[in-house]
Amino acid sequence: MKKIIITCSLLTLTLGVKAQYVSLTAAEVKTLKTAVEKDARVQKEFAEWKQVAEKALNEAPNPIEKVTSQGLLQGNPAKTASLKAVADAPKIYALALIYRLYGNKDYLNKAQEYLTAWAQINKATGDPIDETKLEEMFTGYDLIRDEVSKPNKQAIDTWLESIAHAEIHSVSATPTKSTSKNNWNSHRIKIITQIAYAIHADKYRDTITAELEKQLAQNLYPDGSSFDFAERDALHYHIYTLEPLLKALIVISRANGKNYYSVESPTKSSVQKSVQFLVPFVTGEKTHGEFANSKVKFDRDRAANGEKGYVAGAPFKQRNGIVVLSLAAYYDTSLVKTIQQVAGNEYYDWQLVLNQVRQAKK
Repeated sequence: MKKIIITCSLLTLTLGVKAQYVSLTAAEVKTLKTAVEKDARVQKEFAEWKQVAEKALNEAPNPIEKVTSQGLLQGNPAKTASLKAVADAPKIYALALIYRLYGNKDYLNKAQEYLTAWAQINKATGDPIDETKLEEMFTGYDLIRDEVSKPNKQAIDTWLESIAHAEIHSVSATPTKSTSKNNWNSHRIKIITQIAYAIHADKYRDTITAELEKQLAQNLYPDGSSFDFAERDALHYHIYTLEPLLKALIVISRANGKNYYSVESPTKSSVQKSVQFLVPFVTGEKTHGEFANSKVKFDRDRAANGEKGYVAGAPFKQRNGIVVLSLAAYYDTSLVKTIQQVAGNEYYDWQLVLNQVRQAKK
C-alpha cells in the first residue's frame, strides 16, 4: 500500500463545488427511487424512514440549547433531555429524504422548520461526543440545502459553521489530552468534514486533510488495533473510532477521489487493517471479553450503574461490528458476505442501501 504523501493535489479539496457528497447526488437520488420501487430489500429499509418522516410531519421541533450527554450516566436529567432533543436528527434526515425522492414540499417545509428551530436555539459546545449526535441533521440538510429559502439557508449555515469552528478549536483536541487522539478526535473530524462539505466551506480543506492524516497515524496501529482498543480493552470503542473515520473518508472519497481506506499512514497503520482486525471477532473466529482491563473509570461507573453492555468481561456481541463492516463495504464489497455470514443472507441495512446506490454511479 502507498504511504500518505501530502501534496498540493491532496490539499485541493473540492469543497467549493456545489455537489452533495455528504448525502446523495441528484443522480443517486434517481437510482435510489428506482431501487425503492423494484428492490424488496431496499423497500423494507426505506419504509422505516418513510414512517419516521410521516410521523415528524405532525410533530414539533424539540431543540435544546446545549447537547449534554458525554460523561453522564443513564438517568441523569440533562442526558435524558439531550437524548430526547437529538431525536429530531433522524426526523430531519427522513423528511429531507422523502422530499428529494418525491418532491412533496410539505416535507421540505417541515425539514426547514426543524433545522431553523435548532439554528435559533442550539449553541455549539465543541464537544464531539455530544455534537456527533447531530449527524443526521448535517446529512439531511445536505440533501435539501439547494432548495432551502435564502434566509433559512443563511441561518442554518451560520449555525453549522459555528459547530465546525467550535470543533476545530475544541479543548478536547489539546495535544496533552487522550481525547486528542482517541475516538473523540475521530468524531470531531467527522463533524468538521460533514459540515464543511454540506455548506461548501472550502476554507476548512487544509484542516480536514491535516487532522485526518494525523489521526490515522496516531489512532490506528500497524497491527490493526487502535488506541481506543488499548485504552478501553473493548471492541466497542474500536468500532466507535472506526465508524466516524469511515464516514469522513467516504465524504472525501466522493468529493475528490482520494482513497484513505487502504492507504498506509507513516506509522504503517490504515483503516483497512483496522477493519480487518475487527472481522474475526464479528465472524466469531475470535472472542473478546469487553472492558475487562479498561483504563477509564467511567466504564466501571457505567457497569455499576447497571448500564447494558459495560459489564467487565462480558463477551463482545458479533452483530455490534456490522455497523463498521457496512461502512467499509463502500470500499470492499466482499465484506457484505462477512455480514451475511453473521446476520443471515437476507440481512440489509440503510448503509448497504447507500453503498448500492453510490456504487452504481461510480
